[in-house]
Amino acid sequence: MRRRALLIKFGAIGDVVMLIPAAHALFQAGYEIDWVCGRAVEPVLACYPWIRTIVADDRAILTGGTAAKMVALVALWRRLAGRKYDLCATLYYDERYRMLALPVRAKRKLMLSWTDRERRLLPGRHHTDEYVRILFDEPDGVKTRSLGPLRAQVLPVSPMPRVAGKKRVVLVPAGAKNMLRDDSLRRWPVESYAALAVTSAVGKLSLAESVALLEDSDVLVTHDTGPLHLGGITGVGIVSIFGPTDPRYFHPRRAGTVAIWGGEGFACRPCYDGRGYPACAENACVRQVTPELVLGQVRTMLEERARGIARAPGVLTPVSTVVEERV
Repeated sequence: MRRRALLIKFGAIGDVVMLIPAAHALFQAGYEIDWVCGRAVEPVLACYPWIRTIVADDRAILTGGTAAKMVALVALWRRLAGRKYDLCATLYYDERYRMLALPVRAKRKLMLSWTDRERRLLPGRHHTDEYVRILFDEPDGVKTRSLGPLRAQVLPVSPMPRVAGKKRVVLVPAGAKNMLRDDSLRRWPVESYAALAVTSAVGKLSLAESVALLEDSDVLVTHDTGPLHLGGITGVGIVSIFGPTDPRYFHPRRAGTVAIWGGEGFACRPCYDGRGYPACAENACVRQVTPELVLGQVRTMLEERARGIARAPGVLTPVSTVVEERV
């Protein structure tokens, strides 16, 4: 008889995608997986048939008034009432999220903690590996194997058919924003994207269609945002732009990808401390990455893919232009 695990993680997209490989590790270890998620990320989880979603009104719970919060909470509690699990993981630090699992009976319940090292996503480590460590209650010791993104298993047909003989490069200029905050420092300037762009599909595709489009494309160019992680669960080549965050534990860790990390030599980089960003008017680290540098990496990746080469995931700095492999 399979054990049962309940994961509670509404979003954002990147956080959800980085948790999926850990959830799959639980599934492979003999667990049935139920996942309380928000409406926005449910189409991503639907790409994996072994995940059973329990969709909550996360917008009302997180940003609604008192009455709306209670209505949404009660609706979720009714769906969870009487359920028994071997593991119930509420993957948030804020103690207020503990209320989400109030009616759930579980042999083991856990939340993230800023003060308990064993239940904290440690800085400088990829979140996927940290989720595995926490969910499996592993001691923080030597671990030489890392998990990469889990490729989407069920997708719709690509919404934009290819033009015969043409390569397709997808640009994602927006993102780095969710219902709780706007991380504008992570965005590459829109004028830099405009220097590369040809055709716009902004606002025209659903989340599932976006993943299908990426699966049917050659290269994705974007900054540290949710669609970057969507690219990670497809086979598209990825050129990503980083600045205030460290790509070594946010960039999708699979073959055929490269992260360009601006701000080489800056004493303030990275400035993200796991909770937020400083007041920065310059955003010089991201602006150091030029359209010419990005275009050069896109061309290189297209050439490599044409020759059947999938480079190891790496980090490129605009100053040194030397790729450091991260296996």
